[in-house]
Amino acid sequence: MSLHMGFRPFVVCFALLALSQIAPAQVKVAVIDTQKAVFETAEIKKADADLQATLKPRNDRALQLNTELQSIQQQLQVNASKLTQQQSDDLQSDGQRKQRELTRLQTELTEAADAARQEVIPKCTLRMKEVVKKLAEEKGVDLVMDTQVALYFKPAMDITADATAAYNKAYPAAGAAAPAGKPDR
Repeated sequence: MSLHMGFRPFVVCFALLALSQIAPAQVKVAVIDTQKAVFETAEIKKADADLQATLKPRNDRALQLNTELQSIQQQLQVNASKLTQQQSDDLQSDGQRKQRELTRLQTELTEAADAARQEVIPKCTLRMKEVVKKLAEEKGVDLVMDTQVALYFKPAMDITADATAAYNKAYPAAGAAAPAGKPDR
């Protein structure tokens, strides 16, 4: 019985060694930075540009309120001795009102951006999985791993750009081409 138990670890080790010599020759692996692949798609870029355009008036108002608040704070600090109590109270009241409006506006902006992302990103991520599966089948790849979990990989194994290109071909974003002269903000 002890002889049988002594051979078992050797048999298991031998089997694992044999499989390790055979398996790598048979498995073709690729890696993808899924997040980068999704965020580089024309669809996501268009959705982001549309969101920025939609939120621009509210964002501009938030910037204006922030500037006005800074001006009020500066007036209260610099002119503290010159202001009457009523003027000081009016400035503080105006500042509090603007601060509440700014806080409300920032919350609205955050909620609108989050809602837009929750609408677009999961759909694109699911589509990207389909595209990666098809791409892997075309390339004869057996396993696709995300770069976030890979400790090391050769750059030649990275199919991120291929996946983004295949996605853009499969799901073209209507009107995705931005004007060349338009600066990013």
